[in-house]
Amino acid sequence: MKLIRIITFLLLVFAAACSTLKLQPADFAWPVESVLAADNNGTVSEDRYSIMFDIQGLFYEEFQDSSAYKGKEIRLLRDVNGFYFITSAGFKNVYVFKMDYGALVLDNKIFVSETGIQSPALNQRSPYIELIDNGKSLYLTNTGIYRNKK
Repeated sequence: MKLIRIITFLLLVFAAACSTLKLQPADFAWPVESVLAADNNGTVSEDRYSIMFDIQGLFYEEFQDSSAYKGKEIRLLRDVNGFYFITSAGFKNVYVFKMDYGALVLDNKIFVSETGIQSPALNQRSPYIELIDNGKSLYLTNTGIYRNKK
Protein backbone atom coordinates (compact mmCIF):
# COMPACT_ATOMS: atom_id res chain seq x y z
CA MET A 1 0.00 0.00 0.00
CA LYS A 2 2.82 2.37 0.90
CA LEU A 3 4.55 1.53 -2.38
CA ILE A 4 1.42 2.48 -4.35
CA ARG A 5 1.28 5.86 -2.59
CA ILE A 6 4.95 6.52 -3.30
CA ILE A 7 4.55 5.58 -6.97
CA THR A 8 1.42 7.73 -7.26
CA PHE A 9 3.22 10.67 -5.65
CA LEU A 10 6.21 10.27 -7.96
CA LEU A 11 3.94 10.10 -11.02
CA LEU A 12 2.17 13.30 -9.96
CA VAL A 13 5.47 15.10 -9.39
CA PHE A 14 6.76 13.89 -12.75
CA ALA A 15 3.56 14.95 -14.54
CA ALA A 16 3.67 18.40 -12.93
CA ALA A 17 7.32 18.85 -13.89
CA CYS A 18 6.59 17.97 -17.53
CA SER A 19 3.57 20.21 -17.96
CA THR A 20 3.91 23.43 -19.93
CA LEU A 21 2.98 26.72 -18.36
CA LYS A 22 0.40 28.48 -20.52
CA LEU A 23 -0.68 32.05 -19.83
CA GLN A 24 -3.98 32.81 -21.48
CA PRO A 25 -5.81 34.67 -22.70
CA ALA A 26 -3.12 36.76 -24.32
CA ASP A 27 -3.60 39.57 -26.83
CA PHE A 28 -0.60 40.39 -29.05
CA ALA A 29 -2.37 43.00 -31.18
CA TRP A 30 -0.85 46.37 -31.92
CA PRO A 31 -3.44 49.18 -31.75
CA VAL A 32 -2.32 50.96 -34.93
CA GLU A 33 -0.32 50.09 -38.01
CA SER A 34 3.29 51.07 -38.39
CA VAL A 35 4.38 52.74 -41.62
CA LEU A 36 8.07 51.98 -42.02
CA ALA A 37 10.52 53.27 -44.60
CA ALA A 38 13.47 51.09 -45.54
CA ASP A 39 16.98 52.34 -44.90
CA ASN A 40 19.79 52.04 -47.47
CA ASN A 41 20.43 48.44 -46.41
CA GLY A 42 16.82 47.32 -46.89
CA THR A 43 16.08 47.21 -43.17
CA VAL A 44 13.00 48.58 -41.39
CA SER A 45 12.69 49.12 -37.67
CA GLU A 46 10.03 50.22 -35.22
CA ASP A 47 11.39 51.35 -31.86
CA ARG A 48 7.93 51.45 -30.26
CA TYR A 49 7.57 47.66 -30.63
CA SER A 50 11.29 46.79 -30.64
CA ILE A 51 11.21 45.12 -34.03
CA MET A 52 13.69 45.26 -36.90
CA PHE A 53 13.99 43.12 -40.03
CA ASP A 54 15.28 43.08 -43.60
CA ILE A 55 12.64 43.58 -46.32
CA GLN A 56 14.73 42.83 -49.41
CA GLY A 57 13.44 39.25 -49.54
CA LEU A 58 9.85 40.48 -49.28
CA PHE A 59 10.26 42.83 -52.24
CA TYR A 60 12.02 40.09 -54.20
CA GLU A 61 9.06 37.76 -53.52
CA GLU A 62 6.61 40.41 -54.74
CA PHE A 63 8.50 41.96 -57.67
CA GLN A 64 11.42 39.55 -58.36
CA ASP A 65 13.67 42.54 -57.67
CA SER A 66 15.41 42.75 -54.31
CA SER A 67 16.28 46.43 -54.84
CA ALA A 68 12.62 47.43 -55.37
CA TYR A 69 12.42 48.43 -51.69
CA LYS A 70 14.36 51.65 -52.32
CA GLY A 71 12.20 54.69 -51.59
CA LYS A 72 9.28 52.50 -50.48
CA GLU A 73 7.34 52.13 -47.24
CA ILE A 74 5.72 49.04 -45.83
CA ARG A 75 2.58 48.78 -43.72
CA LEU A 76 2.94 46.50 -40.71
CA LEU A 77 0.36 45.42 -38.13
CA ARG A 78 0.27 42.57 -35.62
CA ASP A 79 -2.98 40.73 -34.88
CA VAL A 80 -4.30 39.29 -31.61
CA ASN A 81 -2.65 35.92 -32.29
CA GLY A 82 0.78 37.44 -32.91
CA PHE A 83 0.84 37.21 -36.71
CA TYR A 84 2.45 40.11 -38.60
CA PHE A 85 0.57 41.45 -41.64
CA ILE A 86 2.76 43.31 -44.15
CA THR A 87 1.92 45.03 -47.42
CA SER A 88 2.97 48.05 -49.45
CA ALA A 89 1.70 50.24 -52.28
CA GLY A 90 1.95 48.32 -55.54
CA PHE A 91 1.82 44.89 -53.85
CA LYS A 92 -0.68 42.34 -55.11
CA ASN A 93 -0.54 40.45 -51.82
CA VAL A 94 -0.65 40.83 -48.08
CA TYR A 95 2.06 38.75 -46.42
CA VAL A 96 1.44 37.06 -43.08
CA PHE A 97 4.48 36.21 -40.98
CA LYS A 98 5.02 34.49 -37.66
CA MET A 99 7.99 34.78 -35.33
CA ASP A 100 10.66 32.13 -35.15
CA TYR A 101 14.00 32.31 -33.33
CA GLY A 102 15.38 35.61 -34.60
CA ALA A 103 13.37 35.61 -37.83
CA LEU A 104 10.00 36.28 -39.38
CA VAL A 105 8.78 33.23 -41.31
CA LEU A 106 6.15 33.44 -44.06
CA ASP A 107 2.94 31.80 -42.86
CA ASN A 108 0.61 32.86 -45.69
CA LYS A 109 0.53 35.01 -48.81
CA ILE A 110 -2.95 36.46 -49.34
CA PHE A 111 -3.69 37.52 -52.92
CA VAL A 112 -5.61 40.80 -52.90
CA SER A 113 -5.43 42.57 -56.27
CA GLU A 114 -4.29 41.74 -59.79
CA THR A 115 -3.41 45.39 -60.44
CA GLY A 116 -1.78 46.01 -57.07
CA ILE A 117 -2.85 47.84 -53.95
CA GLN A 118 -2.79 51.60 -54.54
CA SER A 119 -2.72 53.19 -51.08
CA PRO A 120 -3.05 50.53 -48.39
CA ALA A 121 -3.95 51.07 -44.76
CA LEU A 122 -4.18 48.35 -42.12
CA ASN A 123 -6.56 48.64 -39.17
CA GLN A 124 -7.09 46.49 -36.12
CA ARG A 125 -10.65 45.10 -36.18
CA SER A 126 -10.16 42.36 -33.65
CA PRO A 127 -10.05 39.47 -34.35
CA TYR A 128 -9.46 40.61 -37.95
CA ILE A 129 -7.07 42.90 -39.75
CA GLU A 130 -8.85 45.33 -42.05
CA LEU A 131 -7.08 46.25 -45.29
CA ILE A 132 -8.43 49.47 -46.78
CA ASP A 133 -7.58 50.50 -50.33
CA ASN A 134 -9.44 53.19 -52.28
CA GLY A 135 -12.51 53.03 -50.03
CA LYS A 136 -12.81 49.25 -50.17
CA SER A 137 -12.19 47.02 -47.18
CA LEU A 138 -11.09 43.43 -46.83
CA TYR A 139 -11.14 41.65 -43.49
CA LEU A 140 -8.19 39.30 -43.14
CA THR A 141 -7.05 36.53 -40.84
CA ASN A 142 -3.77 34.68 -40.99
CA THR A 143 -5.50 32.04 -43.14
CA GLY A 144 -6.88 34.42 -45.78
CA ILE A 145 -9.70 36.81 -46.63
CA TYR A 146 -12.56 36.58 -44.15
CA ARG A 147 -14.93 38.88 -46.03
CA ASN A 148 -15.19 41.92 -48.30
CA LYS A 149 -16.83 45.17 -47.30
CA LYS A 150 -17.50 48.01 -49.74
